[in-house]
Amino acid sequence: MAHRFVALRKDGKKTFLHDEAGRRVREVIWGDYLTVKRALDDGRLEIDWAARSPDKRRTLYIAAEDTVERRPLEIVFVDVGQGDGAVLISPETGKDERIIVIDAGKTANMCAFLSARFMSYRRFNFHAAVVTHPDNDHYLGFQALFSDPEIGFKTVYHNGLVERAVTGTGTWAKLGGEPVLDPATGVSYLTALAIDEADVQRLFGALQEENLSQFPKLMQAALQNPKIGTVRMLSTEHAKLEGGVAWMPDFAPSNQRGYTIRVLGPVVEKGPGGKPALRRLKSPGETKNGHSVLLKLQYGQFSVLFGGDLNEPAEKFLLQHYTGRATFPKPGTPDYDAMVAEAQKTFRSEVMKSCHHGSEKVTDAFLAAVNPAAFIISSGDQEGHVHPRPDLLGRLGRYGRGDAPVILSTELQRSSRPLEDGAKVQKLLKRIDALATALSLKALGAIKRDVEKLARSNVEVYGAIYLKTDGERLMTAFRIESRSDLKKWFSFRYAFNAQGELVRTD
Repeated sequence: MAHRFVALRKDGKKTFLHDEAGRRVREVIWGDYLTVKRALDDGRLEIDWAARSPDKRRTLYIAAEDTVERRPLEIVFVDVGQGDGAVLISPETGKDERIIVIDAGKTANMCAFLSARFMSYRRFNFHAAVVTHPDNDHYLGFQALFSDPEIGFKTVYHNGLVERAVTGTGTWAKLGGEPVLDPATGVSYLTALAIDEADVQRLFGALQEENLSQFPKLMQAALQNPKIGTVRMLSTEHAKLEGGVAWMPDFAPSNQRGYTIRVLGPVVEKGPGGKPALRRLKSPGETKNGHSVLLKLQYGQFSVLFGGDLNEPAEKFLLQHYTGRATFPKPGTPDYDAMVAEAQKTFRSEVMKSCHHGSEKVTDAFLAAVNPAAFIISSGDQEGHVHPRPDLLGRLGRYGRGDAPVILSTELQRSSRPLEDGAKVQKLLKRIDALATALSLKALGAIKRDVEKLARSNVEVYGAIYLKTDGERLMTAFRIESRSDLKKWFSFRYAFNAQGELVRTD
């Protein structure tokens, strides 16, 4: 059987699969994989739908003109709950396909998504994992992946600030010791970076597993997994350098993929003694967050910025660094406006994965420099950070591009059932088990099955946000709160007009 992909209709209308009688059966979106049984004389393609699930397989039909041979590049911002987790899927197929997992949240959601999406044909061999920084709502979801010897990554990247196995939280000791002052510049730096796998092996390889805290345990799992190639730092210095610019290895212009991934952070400087170092950004937490791996994907006319957990001191440092300014100018001054205009040459992107889950601790200058048409916020319920912050959302609209910038949030897009309390249901199940054992009443089995239904996840529709682009057009989409196969997706579409302006086409 051949395969094709669903095309993005130029008329902006939705695309459906039909049955033999021509009735609409299922809505599909740009890039959906199609297994083609045969081409019909009337211009339709006969599709073997759900071929990966034999019990649900059926024959459906689509107009050949609604399909393409090359799929778009896709990014899925997975609903990992509180935290970040995204999957980048390249437009190539077969052995040329590249899949990169950028953070994995702290729960099993990322592992479940990867299993459902890729296990049947990828057998869990991925190109790279990027741990943007050592906060557990970004890395803990990788634990199940790195610990599984059937799951492989060619490279595991991190930001160089690996947390040591020491007691206490929020201490410099976890990041390798107190910052060192450079008397020549008056700037304090962290120089205890884990640059290559030998550094990671030295720090974590010989530790006893029962004594490991979360991040050391993660690194040890990566070292011990035979299907993980290497573990190393990714930064502006530890990357593929071309033309004075840092690129993610295998995604530089010389790789000629048609798209690139630039590394904008962490920015490595020369510390005391000329050693590679990351500067102190106030507290230990602000420092490890502010030096997140910062990536910018460019595909044709469209770019996407992955903002990690950047914060105010980090953004000010980055703006100064990339515009060559020794000090941060006062807002409202000509110097400030000139800095933002210059920074846009580096940071301006059509889509921005918002920094730090929608925290308000970001700068207006950085938002203006990125100036995206769409913001994507990854955050979760049952956390005390109040993400996304209400006082941030208005600022995003103010500094976004166009008259109506789009703000998408995994938390806001999620649909949940009210009322059921899983913990209480589990207690009730235990009581039913005790009664069944004592009384041997078969009727209790039926009651138990009903209660088990109540104990299922309250999430009806996860809030994953899908981004797709072929370099000329871009679409963001999410599943709507509907069980109908004919009303599954809500999307926003973008293209550049003849004047070079970004416009909505949905």
